[in-house]
Amino acid sequence: MTIIRGAEPSVLTGSDPAELAQLSPALDPLLAAIEEFWRDAGPDETDRRRLDWLERLDVPLPETGDGLGRVVRDLAEVVIPNGSRVGAPGFVGFITTGPTTSGVAAWLASVSAGSQRGAVHAFHTLERVSLGWLADLCGIPPGHQGVYSSGGSTANLIALGAARQWAYEQRGIDVSQDGLPAHLPGRVYASEQAHHTIQRSTAVLGLGRAATRHIPCDDRQRIDVPALRAAMAEDRRDGMVPVAVVGVAGTTDTGAIDPLQELADVAREFGAWFHVDGAYGLIAAASDSVRPAFRGLDAADSVIVDPHKWLATGVGCAATYVRDAGVLLRAFAQGEAAYLEGSFSSSEEEALVQFDSIGIPYADMSLELSAPSRGVLVWAVLQELGRAGIAARVERHIGFAQHVAQRAREHPRLELLSEPELSITCFRYAADDAVNIEILTRLRRATRSVPTATLIDGRFAIRPCYINPRTDFADVEALLENVVAIGDELTS
Repeated sequence: MTIIRGAEPSVLTGSDPAELAQLSPALDPLLAAIEEFWRDAGPDETDRRRLDWLERLDVPLPETGDGLGRVVRDLAEVVIPNGSRVGAPGFVGFITTGPTTSGVAAWLASVSAGSQRGAVHAFHTLERVSLGWLADLCGIPPGHQGVYSSGGSTANLIALGAARQWAYEQRGIDVSQDGLPAHLPGRVYASEQAHHTIQRSTAVLGLGRAATRHIPCDDRQRIDVPALRAAMAEDRRDGMVPVAVVGVAGTTDTGAIDPLQELADVAREFGAWFHVDGAYGLIAAASDSVRPAFRGLDAADSVIVDPHKWLATGVGCAATYVRDAGVLLRAFAQGEAAYLEGSFSSSEEEALVQFDSIGIPYADMSLELSAPSRGVLVWAVLQELGRAGIAARVERHIGFAQHVAQRAREHPRLELLSEPELSITCFRYAADDAVNIEILTRLRRATRSVPTATLIDGRFAIRPCYINPRTDFADVEALLENVVAIGDELTS
């Protein structure tokens, strides 16, 4: 085999200043295309455009490359214009949105972060700094250790993995080392409104999906605390291990906030870990007027929150906080590897060059060894807006949800199905489910208003969720007007 000396033609080596001049021309068309995509207020043209992008993209592997220019053209002309429209002003559906300007800038900067979750460099520092800022914003006690992951699914898995480790350690069993004992089945308790990732976590953790015991809710869609206490007492009589009680700080369906302090008390009574799933709602604690709704958060053993939701960092960014960092290490440490631990020689404070120290061992506190820098995304948004800016966003969006609720209460052809606690309102046109299902279909196909749906007491509900920074009051009014207009047309 002949060794070819030198870098590939399109790789920036930095040895020739002329090479670096390629970077700006390559990025300029992409940045312009992204800006135009987010500015676009036109209709969804997926049906018309699908064949065009398939023709350009769904092709066999090229034998010889077409170069960077072709890649940039395809990205700017085909891929970006046909990207996900979750950041469009009228999208108020799933709890996700597109990144804001600072998030995009931070994402571009993160190519300098590398992929290993260690060493002494600025991005590693921003993991620590941003986790502290985020905890402060949300009212999470400063002693809790945070770690980033890809989203609420993984964040819940990490938290409940720590809970499982702790619960069995109380019985003298190291499950991360020896596995789950067959004679001591565990239970995780969560409301019927808790996110499905809770039961997926118990499945992945070897407890089984059936180990998530779903507790009924009250008429405000919050967990029924007396029913929880009765269920835990029954399971204790049957020899079950109470692994964790889950409190939801903003349910996906309605935005309801469980009574966290009461749940903390029940968890302590039965010797269980108390976990708070604040993936969607906990950012609302940035507002002084909303923060009292999360009373009891300081009693949590673990908390999760997703910056890629209300903070609009861009997707793939969640944080798990645990009161005792040692539990995370015992639950998730991969074991020493000579090529890793043996490569470092000092503490972070004593490092002379960045590879002297591994720094905070985030890789041993979660599921990922290689990971993108998520801290820089959170840092960028919080640096741009500050606590006051995030609080203003939260209060504006909660105001949008309250406005929809008020209009639904007052309008003769609308029905309010759930009172908003955060930024979700569930309502419908005053007709049967079939009419409302057709309204939702026509909304996404013929208007800029794109909510999603859920069921409230078995009734189909149109469900706008306001977290999108690009949504304004005119978009809120447009949704209401469109629902009424389409409903009138269908029932006339």
